[in-house]
Amino acid sequence: MSLLDLAPVVPVVVVDDVETAVPMARALVEGGLPVIEVTLRTAGALEAISRIAAEVPDAVIGAGTIRTSADISASVEAGAKFLVSPGTTPSLVDALLASGVPFLPGAATASEVMALAERGIGELKFFPAEAAGGLPYLKSLAGPLPDVRFCPTGGIRLETARDYLALPNVGCVGGTWLTPADALATGDWERVRKLAAEAAALR
Repeated sequence: MSLLDLAPVVPVVVVDDVETAVPMARALVEGGLPVIEVTLRTAGALEAISRIAAEVPDAVIGAGTIRTSADISASVEAGAKFLVSPGTTPSLVDALLASGVPFLPGAATASEVMALAERGIGELKFFPAEAAGGLPYLKSLAGPLPDVRFCPTGGIRLETARDYLALPNVGCVGGTWLTPADALATGDWERVRKLAAEAAALR
């Protein structure tokens, strides 16, 4: 099954304290969101991925902010089941294709989408979604590029996620609102679970 069809919302998570990784992932899965993207923006990100992969078997854990081939190899070694990049370069696409795991390369323009489609890649991350044109832009892309599907990420909230999910070329959305920093800091996993359940009910 496609990554885009596993859940309506993919939590995009920044893990500052690796001790929060496993309980956070369990709360998200219990709320109905098994696909989790941990961004490589903190020193503990790879350890967080490794812990979730080992201790939360129902989670489909991935690595985000993939920028280099080194990021790819380190993430796969840590246990990432999928990879997400904010943008793409020819060399990064080569490395993603060689990785052996599913991936969502980032694109923000029609030309970038077409370049990836030429490589046989039809499922992409649209980033930064709101800043790059949001709903109207994705609607416009659906006409000339109907065979490409997206996971828009960047600035999307619970209040706008449903509108994105209604578009024919959107399979899921990425969101940071599911793991508020204060909830992670205080260990409020029930709040995280409730936020996940709200998002899971969007589809």
